[in-house]
Amino acid sequence: MANSEIACTYATLILHDDGISVTAEKIAALVKAANVTVESYWPSLFAKLAENRNIEDLILNAGSGGVAAPAAMAAAPAAAAGTVAAAPSVEDKKEEPKEDSDDEDLGFGLFD
Repeated sequence: MANSEIACTYATLILHDDGISVTAEKIAALVKAANVTVESYWPSLFAKLAENRNIEDLILNAGSGGVAAPAAMAAAPAAAAGTVAAAPSVEDKKEEPKEDSDDEDLGFGLFD
């Protein structure tokens, strides 16, 4: 990712976090205040992105890998919950560990 993109990304996130509407002018102002030079089209691209998409969804789904990934991520907790419910608790498993009983079966030990 180029410095221009990173600067505009941070500016967009800052504006969103502060509850300020994300516009190209405000992104450009934040980038300029940070002494970062960006091409003039980057702030408007990021403003259009923020206008057309929910920033919260973008943040929560960052790195999800595409359209099918949110469905897989939603299915994973359900599957994990079923696994946890089916797992026996520690109290249910109070069996004593079985020792090697070779010497009991044959009537003598290895070193007898």
